[in-house]
Formats: sequence, C-alpha cells, structure tokens
Amino acid sequence: MPEYDVDLVIAVHDPKRQIERAVGSALSGTRSPIRVTVVSHNTDAMAVRARLAAFADDARLRFLDLTDGIRSPSGPFNLGLEAATAEFVSIMGSDDELEPGAIDSWLALARRSRAELVLPSLRIAGGPRVPTPPARPLRRTGLDGVRDRLAYRSAPLGLVSRARFGAMRFPAGFAAGEDIEYVTALWYSGARIAFDRRGPAYLIHSDAPSRASTSVRPLATDAAILDSLFTSPQFRALGPRERDSVVVKLYRVNVLGWVANRPLESQWRDEDRQELVTAIERCRRAAPRAERLLSRLDRQVIELACMPGASTRALLDAASARRSRARPGALLPRRLRDAIRSEAPLRFTIASALVRFGA
Repeated sequence: MPEYDVDLVIAVHDPKRQIERAVGSALSGTRSPIRVTVVSHNTDAMAVRARLAAFADDARLRFLDLTDGIRSPSGPFNLGLEAATAEFVSIMGSDDELEPGAIDSWLALARRSRAELVLPSLRIAGGPRVPTPPARPLRRTGLDGVRDRLAYRSAPLGLVSRARFGAMRFPAGFAAGEDIEYVTALWYSGARIAFDRRGPAYLIHSDAPSRASTSVRPLATDAAILDSLFTSPQFRALGPRERDSVVVKLYRVNVLGWVANRPLESQWRDEDRQELVTAIERCRRAAPRAERLLSRLDRQVIELACMPGASTRALLDAASARRSRARPGALLPRRLRDAIRSEAPLRFTIASALVRFGA
C-alpha cells in the first residue's frame, strides 16, 4: 500500500508568490495522508523555502528544484509526477488555495464511486463558483466526456489515479495550454469520473502581479498547443462526437478568448491576425462539424477573422457583441436542428448556470 493517498504537486516560478497560502491550506485542511511537493522552477529555491519556514518540520512537505530555462509549467509538474508514489496525484497553482476538507472530500467520493478521476468544485476566492464543467444537472458520478462537457475543465485539478494514468505527462515546452492535451486524454479515456460539485472548493486567487494563465502573449505562443493536440494519439483515437466536443470548446474558450483578451487594435500585429486564421483552419480540419454548434454571434467572429480584408476593428466589435448572452444570436446556432445537441449554446448556457448555482 502507498504511504500517501495523494501526492499534491505545486510548481513555483516566483518566490514572491504566496506559496505558503497554497501549502498551508493543503497541510492544515487535510486529515488524510498526503504529501505536498513544491517544485521551485527556474527561480531562487532558497527564497521559496524561506517562505515556507513555518512548515519546515512537517514531514508531509517535500522540495524539488528544476532549472531548465524553459518558461513552461510542464517541466515542474512532470518532475513532481515522476516523483509521486501515492494512490492519486494532484496539481495546484502556487497562487491558489483549498477550502478545509477539500482533499478529504475528493477521496471520500473516489472511494464511494470507485472513481479514477475526481473533479473538484472551483470557486473564485471571495466570489462565485466557476461553472466548469457544465455537466448534466446533479451529476456527480459516471461522468461522460461528451454529455458532461468535460473539455471545459481544462486543468487536471482534483485527483488522478496513478494506477490508471501514472505514465501520463504534460507535453513539454509549451508556455500556454499545456494542460489541454493532458486533460483530453483523461476525460475521453473511458475512466470512471466523479465530480465533487458541492464539496469544499478549490479557490482560484487573482491577487498575484501576473498569472501565467492570464497574461497576454504573442498569439502564436497561445496557439502552439493545437498542432500537438490534434496530432496526439489520444485525439486521433477520438470519434466524431468526441472531437466535436473538444473543438467547440477550443473555439468558445481558446480561439474566441484570444480575441477577447486583445481588445485594442494596437494589440494586433499582422502576424497575430494570420496566426488566428491558421488556428481556426486547424480546428476546422480537426472537427469539420464543430463550428455548427457555435452561436450565430460566435460564428460571426470566426468568419470575420478568416475574411480577407476584414478590419481588426470589425473583428473586435463582433467579439464585443457576442458577450451579450441575452440576445437570440448568442443562444441559437444557425441551424435550429443543431440546437438540441449537448454543445448547443442554449443547453450549454443553462448547464453552466446550474453549476454556478450549485445544482
């Protein structure tokens, strides 16, 4: 039997981050046998240890160091996964926090349901629940990648069984989106999946000066993961419905998010506009039917992005218009027969609202 139930891996890229908050919440808020591994990545490891001096005598805390010169979270997370020996592995952001009893709640759900993957409830610290994944109402066990829209949970937070997935690693070298390929392999694996939708939450903090997941980069950096994902054995093994569910999420969250995160014309270079077109073409080749599931307003943005001669101002105006969720164009696809699909915008919006309000 493993000595620990969970190996929790936290990567630290800057000793100014409040790593003591993340570590303290896990160690003080968990009764089950866990180990927290802090990986100092391309930074002052002694400064990281100094921030955690209050936990220096806790045998459940372990330090690893990685200096690889690569600005990617894949390296430190993979190092932590390599060193794991527990029944389950878990990852955590250095800025974030766990509500008391969160890991215990995940483990209890895993034991009851024999789940190999457990997704936690997410909440913005001091704010609302994060409505991902927009799973079927009340669904806690036996989740399905397509019907429960698991692609929208793009970070592998919670529990991952080492017996089933211990050999899996994050793709190396990507500064953004490295978790998309990893979670696609998890959610569509046929594994037993549970969602602790009403349990103690994983709290997402936004008080750091800059988070790698929210900073604006050259669009080519954001989009680089698509080729790796679409050529991966896991994606190539997916059926058409599964590919649609992955790619429609990429359109809604990633592609349209890249536009929304660059709201000023000055933030767009010619190279970024071309990279946006290339990313959309990759998505179209990977899942030709997925675009039909988008709302009319979402498709307008996609089509303007690819329209020769369309101005950046027109593109940004269309992206702004799609934010109004009450408009019919935001809730309906172009073909009404597509409105009954689980990924259709109205069903997706309702499911997201139910998760946000705890249903």
